Amino acid sequence: MVVWLASYSRSGNTFLRIVLHRLYDVPTYSVYEDDDPVAQRVGPTIFGYRPKPADRKPMADGREVHFVKTHQRRKTDGHPAIYLVRDGRDAVVSAARLRATTESAPGQGKSRFERLLREEITRPYIASQPSSGSWGGNVLSWLDGTAPLVVLRFEDLVADPRGAATLAVSSLLPDLLPAAEVSIPSFDDLHSIDPDFFRRGMVRSHRDEMPDELHQLFWAQPLNTIAMRRLGYR
Repeated sequence: MVVWLASYSRSGNTFLRIVLHRLYDVPTYSVYEDDDPVAQRVGPTIFGYRPKPADRKPMADGREVHFVKTHQRRKTDGHPAIYLVRDGRDAVVSAARLRATTESAPGQGKSRFERLLREEITRPYIASQPSSGSWGGNVLSWLDGTAPLVVLRFEDLVADPRGAATLAVSSLLPDLLPAAEVSIPSFDDLHSIDPDFFRRGMVRSHRDEMPDELHQLFWAQPLNTIAMRRLGYR
């Protein structure tokens, strides 16, 4: 069976994959066709990465559990999912910071970051690019789906990785039991591997990084406002 590990980009999906691999000794996959650049960047063994099979049907039909990462909006495939959600303001700030290390954009320093952050906040949804669109649009597509879904909050995952992950998994897969004694890398451990990718790992990181104008722009996106209120973020 396939279990989606779904999230908007920069919401902690990579850390969740690491935790699940350590707790359950399972491989993880990616929905994308590009050989999972995150796995190649931080090291595929850290979360048991395996390339996606050319034919995904046996993954869905078999009894073995396949945890598959996706940043796409929800599809009508019926697969159960763990949806990892992070305060949208933290997620878009983190996405813009990472883009600033990997993409070219006009300007330098602060002006460059703010340009990328504005693009992240206002990114339109394009049907042919299923990972596109706003944070709120991504969140609502999963919250409003009909397949089995467990919402896992980023702040709970970073505070108690083992407890939060096992609670989410047991809600969908009660027969899948975690190992009794395993070590889970600390954020400092991960930061030492790739300080740009594992940058801060903080809750409410937007508070000292998001300019007031762009904070207002974030809330001006209707889907962001709806999603933030439904999740209790203020």
